[in-house]
Amino acid sequence: PERPRSNLPAPLTALVGRERSLAGIGQLLATERLVTLTGPGGVGKTRLAVEAARRIQDAPDGVWLVELAGERGSVADLAQVVSATLGLRDDALSGPPGQGAASAPVQRLATALRDRRTLLVLDNCEQVVDSVARLAETLLGRAPHLRILATTQEPLCVTGETVHQVEPLEPADAASLFTARAAAASPGFSTDEATPEIRAAVLEICRRLDGIPLALELAATRVRALGVRELAVRLEDRFRVLTSGRRGAPPRQQTLRAVIDWSWELLSVSERTVLRRLAVHRDGCTLDAAEEVCAGGGMRRDEVLDLVTRLVDRSLVVVVPGPGGPRYRLLESVAAYAEERLHETDELAAVRHRHLRHYAELAERAEPRLRGGGQREWLGRLDAETANLRAALDEASRRASTSGATGDAVRLATDLSWWWLLRGRLSEARRALSAVLSVAPSAGELRVLSDAFGLMTGEQPSAAACPGVAITDPVRRGRAVWFSAYGLFRSGDLAASEEAVSRALAAFAAVDDRWGTAAALGLRSMHALIRGDLDALGRDGLRSATLFRELGDRWGELQTVEPLAALAEIKGEYAESARRHEEGLRMARELGLDAEVSARLSGLGRLALLDRDWDRAAELHEQARRSASEQGYKYGELHAEMGLALGARRSGDLDAAQAHLLRIRDAFGEVSSEAGDHLLQAELGFVAELRGDAAGAAAHHLLGLDVACAIGEPRAVALSLEGLAG
Repeated sequence: PERPRSNLPAPLTALVGRERSLAGIGQLLATERLVTLTGPGGVGKTRLAVEAARRIQDAPDGVWLVELAGERGSVADLAQVVSATLGLRDDALSGPPGQGAASAPVQRLATALRDRRTLLVLDNCEQVVDSVARLAETLLGRAPHLRILATTQEPLCVTGETVHQVEPLEPADAASLFTARAAAASPGFSTDEATPEIRAAVLEICRRLDGIPLALELAATRVRALGVRELAVRLEDRFRVLTSGRRGAPPRQQTLRAVIDWSWELLSVSERTVLRRLAVHRDGCTLDAAEEVCAGGGMRRDEVLDLVTRLVDRSLVVVVPGPGGPRYRLLESVAAYAEERLHETDELAAVRHRHLRHYAELAERAEPRLRGGGQREWLGRLDAETANLRAALDEASRRASTSGATGDAVRLATDLSWWWLLRGRLSEARRALSAVLSVAPSAGELRVLSDAFGLMTGEQPSAAACPGVAITDPVRRGRAVWFSAYGLFRSGDLAASEEAVSRALAAFAAVDDRWGTAAALGLRSMHALIRGDLDALGRDGLRSATLFRELGDRWGELQTVEPLAALAEIKGEYAESARRHEEGLRMARELGLDAEVSARLSGLGRLALLDRDWDRAAELHEQARRSASEQGYKYGELHAEMGLALGARRSGDLDAAQAHLLRIRDAFGEVSSEAGDHLLQAELGFVAELRGDAAGAAAHHLLGLDVACAIGEPRAVALSLEGLAG
């Protein structure tokens, strides 16, 4: 019978989510002679290589899978393994009798392959990567028609090699694979008609396991006993949960710990040291941070780069783009494993301290730069380090509670406060500051900041705001008072905010703090807008905008857009108002301030209403509503919804107007203000009037008039009286 042309195993399950990779590998094998698939353990390199090899049509002398996972030998030993797989006999490859001993195994194999059109799949090369590299280089040089497809956790690094990185599965593909394997292990399981909670749990499992196919398959075997929601929770202790898989699998693939043990055992002592120290980071780090945190205890800083690079080559560290260059992160399971290893050593405290020191210094450098021309860059840098900054603050608070040394915690929390405000992370700021105050109750500036965030989140009554601040530095004292004034304004206490901002302005003038002066004038222009003092609004708003522009503070300049655009609108200067809103929209998008994006879109939508351009108004308000909804910005969503209601009513679509207004009434009660309640009643009254319902219209307008009189707003009173006259 004809000899077999392949030893590739038959597939037992469908290959999910790899069609693009298969196409790419096929194209590479059509033109390249050495293609190496790299990626972390369990990502599916072998399965992908076997399927890609199966699809090769132009290898008339066979496609052969050579398993090297159990090998530890020399180049000659590997050549004998390949020869055995191909069924080549040593005596058949030797020279004629009497012409001396047989050639070396590598040369004999190269001679046998010289005229063959063969594809070799060298699988699991990582533990013998040097020997495989030398063997591949020799064979490819001697056998011109030979092609090699290798799988390994690191490249072979030989001439002519093309590397294909095997990435974890995309979320949708990961969910499909997990669901299919869970259904096979737990008959009846399906997500087709599952509740949102079940689907969310599946996505959480896939995220926590980084889309690694082997980890997903191990997790799927637990669905029958745990269900997906309990499984998602128990992945906090993943190495105890994912302890069983397929009985026929190699031992290194039967548990999640075994998968990573396999990679760990291949590392040098120095590589292990860097890997476990990298685990102290959260969501990756820059090279500078890696060098700062990983150096120490006998390891020099200048050694870290090469070791990190080695870990990248071994697919244990992933390189991802960051705002200032590459970031280095660990897959979640690798991070959990490395952190366990870190806890086994006596260096945990020192590594955590270096991590805290690095990110505290970063926050200290960033704080003043968030008020000038480098604002965008430094916002991006802090945003990228969000998880690391949280971890550093937690460590600083822990140290303060155990040792009484509160300095690091107080300084870090204070330095992060302005970033929290710019990013709208008000609740996070309040929680973090309260936690630090629990271990450092005498930190006066921190108390003011915490109270201000409490006002903004509704957790602190206005009367509890600090009226005076015992801070030695006059600039910091003035800015703390301004922070308090801002919190009072956001909480609706206009009188207390005006008094505080006057004190802040005086403090800034005394030390010629231009940024503080701009901030105080900007806040005072908002006070003037609410009071209806148009002269003060124009004077303070324009001066604030000019100062912020000179300082390069785009956030500060953005704060003047709303009052100055409103002033132009009140004066009927709609083109000027639109110009300011559009400029504000550009600044908000540039800084990634999504709440401001929504506000500016609503402002432009309002101007479109005044211009009777109903379609443009609806488009702008719908964009604003979507933007606010995606960010959970309820007030912005409410404002946009009201814009949609106004446009629908004015364009004659009373059913749509009614639907928008009822949604506002039913869904936004917790964020609506008294002024908003008045406008809602007025609009419901106008819709009723247009429907011919005089009694209903009067009832709404009378309710609105009560609110208008209570808040003492003349324009609101006028609107209610207009409705009653109708």
